Amino acid sequence: MRAAALALFMREWRVTRRLGGGAAMAVIFFLILITIVPFAIGPDPKLLGRIGAAILWIAALLATLIGLDRLFQADAEDGSLDLLRLGVLPLELVVLVKCAAHWASTIVPLVIAAPLFGLLLAMPAAQLWAVTLTLLIGTPALTLLGAIGAGLTAGLRRGGLLMPVLILPFTIPVLIFGVAAANAGDGGVMPLHVPLLVLTALTLATMALAPLAAAWALRAGGN
Repeated sequence: MRAAALALFMREWRVTRRLGGGAAMAVIFFLILITIVPFAIGPDPKLLGRIGAAILWIAALLATLIGLDRLFQADAEDGSLDLLRLGVLPLELVVLVKCAAHWASTIVPLVIAAPLFGLLLAMPAAQLWAVTLTLLIGTPALTLLGAIGAGLTAGLRRGGLLMPVLILPFTIPVLIFGVAAANAGDGGVMPLHVPLLVLTALTLATMALAPLAAAWALRAGGN
């Protein structure tokens, strides 16, 4: 089973990086969103530094959605999803492995680039490591929540338009505690460990429950 999971991970890694530009497109989209903000609210360094963590988190949330609509749709179209259902891996583990491959190939480059983009927003140096840490902990939850939407819309022709509407409301708690932890890293009123522990708990809970929900959605859509 371990060999099958590793083979599926490598397959998804290659597919994710090939379709839609992979990490390069996500990083470019991430950069465009961050670049647009100063034009909209003005070039005030103090204002940008104060809301920089929120901007990075919102940009990461939107960039995470890139390619997630195709997480199961391509497999459903070419019949691979039926083979995965009949394979040695439980469907819940298939969902978890596909999410891990998407996160590693698409989201990790965003996390690495976040401190550099934070400099464009005049964020304090002490806050850059905090926002990077929160993105590293919180973005797996965003990917797993997106997998639920991808599972629900796998059989729809234009499911990519519906998936953000279904998923974005459920990402709000992750966004709230991610931004709170990033702001606490710069000496905020709340200690850093409080929102960071809540963010970690949200990610762990999502890791346990989201594969079950996504697998149920895939099975229901296959009937």
